[in-house]
Amino acid sequence: MPPFLLLETICIFLFSRVPPSLPLQEVHVSRETIGKISVASKMMWCSAAVDILFLLDGSNSVGKGSFERSKHFAITVCDALDISTERVRVGAFQFSSTPHLEFPLDSFSTQQEVKAKIKRMIFKGGRTETGLALKYLLNRGFPGGRNASVPQILVIVTDGKSQGHVALPAKQLKEKGVTVFAVGVRFPRWEELHALASEPREQHVLLAEQVEDATNGLFSTLSNSAICSSTTPDCRVEAHPCERRTLEMVREFAGNAPCWRGSRRAPAVLAAHCPFYSWKRVFLAHPATCYRTTCPGPCDSQPCQNGGTCVPEGLDGYQCLCPLAFGGEANCAPKLSLECRVDLLFLLDSSAGTTLDGFLRAKAFVKQFVQAVLSEDSRARVGVATYSRELLVAVPIGEYQDVPDLVRSLDGIPFRGGPTLMGSALRQAADRGFGSATRTGQDRPRRVVVLLTESRSEDEVAGPARHARARELLLLGVGSEAVRAELEEITGSPKHVMVYSDPQDLLNQIPELQGKLCSRQRPGCRTQALDLVFMLDTSASVGPENFAQMQSFVRSCALQFEVNPDVTQVGLVVYGSQVQTAFGLDAKPTQAALLRAISQAPYLGGVGSAGTALLHIYDKVMTVQRGARPGVPKAVVVLTGGRGAEDAAVPAQKLRNNGISVLVMGVGPVLSEGLRRLAGPRDSLIHVAAYTDLRYHQDVLIEWLCGEAKRPVNLCKPSPCMNEGSCVLQNGSYRCECRDGWEGPHCENRFLRGDAPKARGSHAEGQQPYPSQQLQRRPGH
Repeated sequence: MPPFLLLETICIFLFSRVPPSLPLQEVHVSRETIGKISVASKMMWCSAAVDILFLLDGSNSVGKGSFERSKHFAITVCDALDISTERVRVGAFQFSSTPHLEFPLDSFSTQQEVKAKIKRMIFKGGRTETGLALKYLLNRGFPGGRNASVPQILVIVTDGKSQGHVALPAKQLKEKGVTVFAVGVRFPRWEELHALASEPREQHVLLAEQVEDATNGLFSTLSNSAICSSTTPDCRVEAHPCERRTLEMVREFAGNAPCWRGSRRAPAVLAAHCPFYSWKRVFLAHPATCYRTTCPGPCDSQPCQNGGTCVPEGLDGYQCLCPLAFGGEANCAPKLSLECRVDLLFLLDSSAGTTLDGFLRAKAFVKQFVQAVLSEDSRARVGVATYSRELLVAVPIGEYQDVPDLVRSLDGIPFRGGPTLMGSALRQAADRGFGSATRTGQDRPRRVVVLLTESRSEDEVAGPARHARARELLLLGVGSEAVRAELEEITGSPKHVMVYSDPQDLLNQIPELQGKLCSRQRPGCRTQALDLVFMLDTSASVGPENFAQMQSFVRSCALQFEVNPDVTQVGLVVYGSQVQTAFGLDAKPTQAALLRAISQAPYLGGVGSAGTALLHIYDKVMTVQRGARPGVPKAVVVLTGGRGAEDAAVPAQKLRNNGISVLVMGVGPVLSEGLRRLAGPRDSLIHVAAYTDLRYHQDVLIEWLCGEAKRPVNLCKPSPCMNEGSCVLQNGSYRCECRDGWEGPHCENRFLRGDAPKARGSHAEGQQPYPSQQLQRRPGH
């Protein structure tokens, strides 16, 4: 068969431009860290004796626009240089077809002169002869420089698309002691930049398009050699994972189409199917490590209280995004007195195990505490008791209202020695340590026992501790590391224990103790904005009696919050033979309705799956469609006996990754491994021995919820945008970018083809994301 000439048609499709929103380099850190990198780039200063030569690519492949950005990068670097004839000297070359000296290193002695000269540089165009420029420097050195008497730094700004070889001359320059930074511009070819740069290459390859990130990277590397340093001593260089992208042309098979084949010998033309190809530009990713300097920021101290979100502004300013109840106060802080109404009994170990020195340390702590905390108008009443073989109430509650008289009475309390019968002392303190007052309920002050000891008990403590907690006493422990475990058993929570290492460290616990005494009575938690969902195990392994205990516990917890659509919303999910939403977040807007609904929640029985229930909360409860509020902290409390939790770790982490805190209350004598995995990396777990003991752990749960409610929130987690819309943070608020066919602030409205769509996006600029979020600014100092 005679050969045929195959005529193939190739279709070429070229994208005229690349989406500008896709960065060519991305450092994988939080938005807060990105801001810190930007700020730190303005806090660097280079004052050592050094010669810095800029080699700017002025070829046609770079173009005039990117050349201007190269100049801007060089000018920004100069802002941090102490330019003078004795310290930092700066020169500049422009290269394209040939290298051109713009000005030598000894031309200018001030920062203003150098920046003005760089600004006046004119784009030349031509071929990209990077290798020719490097050979020029090899042969003639740094013009106007000080040779090898000072460090020599070459900063090459190029797209990496040289029309000659660059590896050999770059290697020879580096062998002569020149430090080479390769800074990409436009769509750089990263492999050539790596060939140009000094070792370690990850620290000497940058991107000029991101000028603040590039200057930070340059100065971070130079700080290792003491050429540059930060103006703030607490700044540090850290490694971050990052990704660099290269724009490449690739050919893709587009399918077959009819074509015609002909032959020189035969006059006929035959029809056939021929392959068609398309060409397009794609980004290829290159994983890397970026070294950047960050400095302590104004938000590191978390100045915004009660769930406010801190947004940095400049070097030392910030703004607080506050919930409604605290929008008018500084840093979202309520106007509260530090005093609280409490009857406080200090229980001091006076046994031989603690020794006389330990007893004197405890007395000194009590004296310093009352002098620091109590005042004439204080509503706290203090008593002191000691124990060894038996309890002795040395100072009855409220006997002394005058602080100096109270301190003098403490001096007269003797050390007794004897066995350490802590359990007996706890039971006696609960029965007679607070007198015979008959006040109950809201009329009675909070009653607290603070146990100070350095020795383990010689009798059983678990039963007396439960007896004390059953009488509504808050137990707090202060002791050495040796008694930490026993104090945690007595108080019922690690958060109720303060451990010290030396006498001064003991005195440092005074502010923490004061905070624990008054924490429950601060309205900053009761009025905290929060979306809270309780998830109850109602499987057959729990049983209806224990389910009733859980209902009672949830009702008691709900009383600690102000339930209304602007402050705290509460939802309830039960799971057993199935998963059921007893009521959603926005279903019960008042506390009375909420309490009734908790009592009416169904007991399901059957076999439960905690993982399925958590996914149900993720998909059908903690969503904007079901009442979740953007910008409001969110938490899920799981109450379970532990069975059916084997599949729950991954769904729980999915909730946490979406900005929703998860706490597990595991009930039973032993915690299963599944529950420990469910608790997550932050160990968000409360161990309860029996369902009847749930009430003793309410304070710990409320404290945890208050802490979670005060953590910073991400307005886009969970996403408030419906129907697969994308949430974008913007100017302290957010906006929703809707898919085709959807519109509205949260992409909640569908429009038909042919209808005139309304503004398909989102919150207008400056609009608040939710009524409970107000913006509060604090200027920099």
